[in-house]
Amino acid sequence: MAVYSWSEKVMKLLSRMNNFYLAGSCRADCCRFEIEGSQVGWIPPHVTSLLTGYPEVFSSPNGGAVSLCPSLDSYQKRSEAVDAVLQSLRGEDSLGCLKGWRDEKYRVMPKFSDPPLMWMERAATSLFGVKRYGVHINGYTVSNSGEVSMWLGRRSPTKQTYPGLLDNLAAGGLSADVSIKHTLVKECQEEACIPAAIAEKALHVSTVSYTYEDEEGVFPECQFVFDLELPLDFRPRVGDGEVQEFYLLPIDKVKELLATDDFKPNCAMVALDFLIRHSFIDPDTGGCTQHLHNKRFIVAFL
Repeated sequence: MAVYSWSEKVMKLLSRMNNFYLAGSCRADCCRFEIEGSQVGWIPPHVTSLLTGYPEVFSSPNGGAVSLCPSLDSYQKRSEAVDAVLQSLRGEDSLGCLKGWRDEKYRVMPKFSDPPLMWMERAATSLFGVKRYGVHINGYTVSNSGEVSMWLGRRSPTKQTYPGLLDNLAAGGLSADVSIKHTLVKECQEEACIPAAIAEKALHVSTVSYTYEDEEGVFPECQFVFDLELPLDFRPRVGDGEVQEFYLLPIDKVKELLATDDFKPNCAMVALDFLIRHSFIDPDTGGCTQHLHNKRFIVAFL
């Protein structure tokens, strides 16, 4: 695979995962979702029209924003009122994303460091463009000769999203009232049977953020990325059935796979981040590589 061709394909991946910020997206037609005067998301036009049927919960669009009614003045009141609306919409069967209801609560707040203003069902977050947070773990080994290899998992064919595609060693969404560290250890144990004593050695190395849109809504996401060097004699095992198999691959093979459709897109970005940080992508190999580094900066800090 030619370097230029590889770079072009990776650039397409990065553009796809940030398409909400590109010309022609629905961004100009979205309403800001605000709580107590702070923006916490983006509501697509097809959702805004549905919310007008619930005036006891949502205000009419005003100045490009939809807010919760002032009477919903606490975390619990907001959460319960919005959840009741979502349960009603779920019963109408008009929104495809709600068919994937998970009974998993995600925090809603302007920034990660801010106190949460409410919780929302994970499957509904794209309807409000609420930022979702997750934890992704790059598992790798270093041979006695210094050669680095990476552990990848292949998602179960029965997964709700991206069945059968390549994934990082372990990953999971950050639910309400659950810490990053707890999620890290939990996902390593459940998905790859990695003991807590090993998982806890993972190092937080970066965050990867992006915002994309599709027919289901708007997806602002931020992944807390960890690197975990595994012992040479350790092999991850399939745990909770979310992964069907694990592979230990040389870095050149991982790099090649990043430019294919065989990778879950956001997991490809996390693996790409690993390759850049560990200098497996050479800035002297061609002009497109500079654009790749520039794009990584955009992806990390949007």
